[in-house]
Amino acid sequence: MPPAPCPSLADLCDEHISSPQRLSVVEPGIFFDFGKVKSFHGRIETVRCFESNPIVRTVLSSPGENRVLIIDGGASKRVAILGDQITQLAINNNWSGIIVNGCVRDSALIGGMEIGVKALGTHPVKSVKTYQGERGVIVNFGGVEFVPGWWVYADEDGIIVSEKQLHKDDGEESTSKL
Repeated sequence: MPPAPCPSLADLCDEHISSPQRLSVVEPGIFFDFGKVKSFHGRIETVRCFESNPIVRTVLSSPGENRVLIIDGGASKRVAILGDQITQLAINNNWSGIIVNGCVRDSALIGGMEIGVKALGTHPVKSVKTYQGERGVIVNFGGVEFVPGWWVYADEDGIIVSEKQLHKDDGEESTSKL
C-alpha cells in the first residue's frame, strides 16, 4: 500500500523551518525527476556505491515498507546506477522512492513507472558489477546528511530531510514544530 499523501515541501518548510537543526534542505537545482510519481516521502535507507550497483539490486529486492532508498553513487556521471529493471523491483517490493546521487538510464520507461525517482541526470551505459558497496551508512551530498531511519520528503520543489516525521499519517498528530 502506498504511503499516505503529505503536504507539499513548501508547506512543510513553512511549518518546520524554524528549527533548521532538524530540517535540512538539499541544495536546489541538482536533482531531476524521472519517475511518474513527483511527490514522495518515507524513512531513509541508504547505500553507498561507486559505478557498481549490485547492492542497489539487493536492497530494492527486499521489502521497502514505503521507505526511500538514498543511493550515494559519488555523483558519477560516467555510468548509470539505476535502470528500469531495478526500478521495477522497487515498485514490486513497496519502496516509496529512490534518490540517486548519480545517473539513471531507461529514463523514458522509468518516467511511466509508479514510483518517485530523482537523480543527477541520465547515462546510457550500465554500471559495472565489481564492487558490492555499503548499506545503512550515513551519506552526505547536496549539503545534507542522509541518516538511515530519518525521514526524506521530495516533490517538484526539491528534497528535505528531517530526523522526525513531519506529516500526519493515518490520523496521527503531526510532529509539533521542531
